[in-house]
This record gives sequence, C-alpha cells and structure tokens, in this order.
Amino acid sequence: MTLPHPHDDAPHPYARLTPDLVLDALAGVGLYGDGRMMALGSYENRVYQVTLEDGSRVVAKFYRPGRWSEAQILEEHAFALELAAAEVPVVAPLLLQGRSLHQHAGFMFAVSPWRGGRTPELDDFEVLEWLGRYLARIHNVGAARPFAQRPRLDLQSFGQEPRDWLLDAQIIPMDQQFAWRDACDEAIELIAISAYPSSATCQFGLNNASTIRLHGDCHPGNVLWTPVDDAGHGGPHFVDLDDARMGPAVQDLWMLLSGDRRQRTLQLSALLDGYEQLRAFDRRELALIEPLRTLRLIHYSAWLARRWADPIFPLNFPWFGSSDYWRGQVDMLREQIEAMREEPLTA
Repeated sequence: MTLPHPHDDAPHPYARLTPDLVLDALAGVGLYGDGRMMALGSYENRVYQVTLEDGSRVVAKFYRPGRWSEAQILEEHAFALELAAAEVPVVAPLLLQGRSLHQHAGFMFAVSPWRGGRTPELDDFEVLEWLGRYLARIHNVGAARPFAQRPRLDLQSFGQEPRDWLLDAQIIPMDQQFAWRDACDEAIELIAISAYPSSATCQFGLNNASTIRLHGDCHPGNVLWTPVDDAGHGGPHFVDLDDARMGPAVQDLWMLLSGDRRQRTLQLSALLDGYEQLRAFDRRELALIEPLRTLRLIHYSAWLARRWADPIFPLNFPWFGSSDYWRGQVDMLREQIEAMREEPLTA
C-alpha cells in the first residue's frame, strides 16, 4: 500500500489555518471575534463556530484549497440564497460587504449564522413526513434551473474514475486488490447496465432520470432539528450544501433510510407521503437507490485515500487502508451486488 504518511511531504495547506488567521479573516469582513472559537465536525473543509464581541455567534467555513473553483462555490451560495428566499429552512451564507465568498491568506471562506439543533428522530414517521415536505420544497427550487458550473452525479465520476484511481495508485493491499477489483467491476457493470440502457431493454437508470439541483449529501448529520414551540416555530433546517450537484431527486432521500428492508420501506413511505404533498416523485427512481448507495461506497474509499496527506484524516480514520478495511469493502460490495439484483424498494 502506498498511502503517504501525513508528514512525509510539505505541510498541508490547512496547517496555516491558525486561530489568529481565522480571526483576522473575519475582521477583514467586519466581524470581530472575542477569542472564543470551536472547531465543528468537518473533514472536507475547516469549519469554526466563532463568538463575536457582541456575544452573537457565526460559523466560518474555509474551503479546501483546490477542491471547488470560485465559480462553483458561488453557484452553491446562489442556490442556498435562492432556497432561503423561498423560505426553505437552509443555513445560507451571510452577505458581507456585498459578497458571500471572501478570500484571506490564500483561503476562500464564507460566514453563516450559527444555528443549533440535533439529529432528527428518523424512527418517527411524523418527522420523516415533515422532512419529505421540505425536501420537496428544496427540489421545487432546484428544478427551476440547472447548475452551470457544478458537476452531475454519474457513474463515471462516482464509480469508474475512483475505481481506476485506486487501482492505478496501488492503494489497495495486494492480498485484497484482486478481490476488491473483481467485486467493484461487477458492481459497476450492474450499474452500467441501468445507467446506459439499450432501447431494447428499456431499463430505467441514471441516464434516464431527470436531474435537478440537489442538496447532494442529505444524510442525518446535515439535517438539524430544533424543538417545535407553541407558536409552531422549529423543526428541521438543512446545512452544508458543499456537495450540491445535478442528480436524480432520490439522491436526497435514500441517505435518510436505515435498518432492514421492512424498516426502510416504512421510512420511505413516510418520506414520500410528505414529499408528494408538494411535488410529484417519479417512482421509477426507487430503482436507483442501491446503485447510488454502491457508488457512494466506491467514491468514499477514494475520498479517504486522496485526503490522507491531511493530518486530520489519519487521526480520525486510523483503520483506513488496512487489509481488514478492504476485506470489509469487498464484503459490502458483494452485499450491494445482491441488493442491486433484488426488486427495488416500493412505497
């Protein structure tokens, strides 16, 4: 395995992101911290809760250098602001000095209001129905126009390219490399059959599905819930549109499902009960749930390997790269192959 040690090369760019640099960046846009700062859970970017001199709190997000272009970040911000204007509960960036994106010491950063909350109770069907309604509202806005700069969720970028990169870089230990490659190839082949269907089979796949602007990474950690008061205030709000892209609507639903098939079916029914109150849902997209889950599995391994020079990754993912890790990935890919051969969920 050729994963680099995080200290083998030059310091990672985030090594320069000291507390003083963060406070100086905020001061440059007219926000003055009182010295209290807390790092929030984020691996791709660096995100800090900062208390200002007046006692209010903001969240400062410093984008990973080289991941997104300025135009792509601005498109994310425009989508968030468009959602906020439509009264969809998302945490959008603040406009400071007339801009949502700022630069300081080689970093691009944005500032948003601080919002508390907890992970929603996804075993509560009323909560799922509520989330479904808000996802429909996000998608109604997302369907109004396409992204021009941000990519599409597809087989090439989430499956074929990560697979080829992992193999070419010789990331996988030799004792698991062939088993992983074979399982990955079989999984990608199954997805490709539906992603690029022939007119004779008329299968429904990634290329058949309508694409809209999505949240893109709508897992429970990116949905915060606040208690509902007597006036009806509270409920869910959505954070972190960093992975927003074009894709099928079901991408924003399937990550909220968990448990066995019966549990996931019931959860999906509750989500769609809420969703279809405000927006039509193409039930054929349910056939994409397991292919999308499989693509995320492949992409996730490549993401970890590509970020290994960032010291926060070895610290938080010490198990990554071992033979046991890749053996587990082979097993999960095999499970996904079987899942993709089953009848899709219905609701």
